[in-house]
Amino acid sequence: MIVLKIGGNVINNPATLHESLDYFASLLEPAVLVHGGGRKASQVITEMGREPVMIDGRRVTDLATLEIVTMVYAGMLNKDLVAQLQARGTNAIGLSGADGNAVLAQKRPVKDIDYGFAGDVTAVNAPLLDALLRLGLRPVLCPITHDSHGQLLNTNADTIANETATALAGMEHEVSLRYCFELPGVLTDIADHGSVIPELTPESYARYRADGQIAGGMVPKLDNAFAALRAGVTEVVIGDIASLREGRGTRIRLNRD
Repeated sequence: MIVLKIGGNVINNPATLHESLDYFASLLEPAVLVHGGGRKASQVITEMGREPVMIDGRRVTDLATLEIVTMVYAGMLNKDLVAQLQARGTNAIGLSGADGNAVLAQKRPVKDIDYGFAGDVTAVNAPLLDALLRLGLRPVLCPITHDSHGQLLNTNADTIANETATALAGMEHEVSLRYCFELPGVLTDIADHGSVIPELTPESYARYRADGQIAGGMVPKLDNAFAALRAGVTEVVIGDIASLREGRGTRIRLNRD
């Protein structure tokens, strides 16, 4: 199975989004799409007269913000992606975490920062996703989850992708987790798109981090990738849509072949 995650920079670029949906529709394996859309959410929040609040790349989600991001993620973006996939002959079904109890989360505890109605994933309903895939449907998961007590929560889409891949791997599927973003892979020099690292193991990752060549927002993404592999996911690949199409990008492994 394949779990493909597309981020806000992909969604905001019509040409890249179309290429990504073409790629997803062309996959021969059962596949799940997980999408973000933070930039569009921030745009709508601003248009509605509010100020988006981000801390360390994560959105502070008060009740009014939660209402807006639910409309954007679970409504406009999710249904637009489903409609575009249907136009490509892919029988997609859009889900929030509350639909079919697909993704359960808990409100993030307040420590140094109160992120409001941000959710941390506690469970993914892998049997539901597996059943939908066996029916020939392709789930499209948005970043809205729930706590099983009637409260919706805003959850990081990278985390949902990681947890979804892990849950499906737990059902003895071979799962490939693919992160599609705007760069051709993990770079040693962010200004040089030719500096793609073709493969990362825990040992080489540690060296690149120690040298400062991998830093910032790429660190939590890679930490999640290695966590997914340790939990049974077969492979993780990170890159832009051209790289994923051509079998390139950065391949994350626990050991060298």
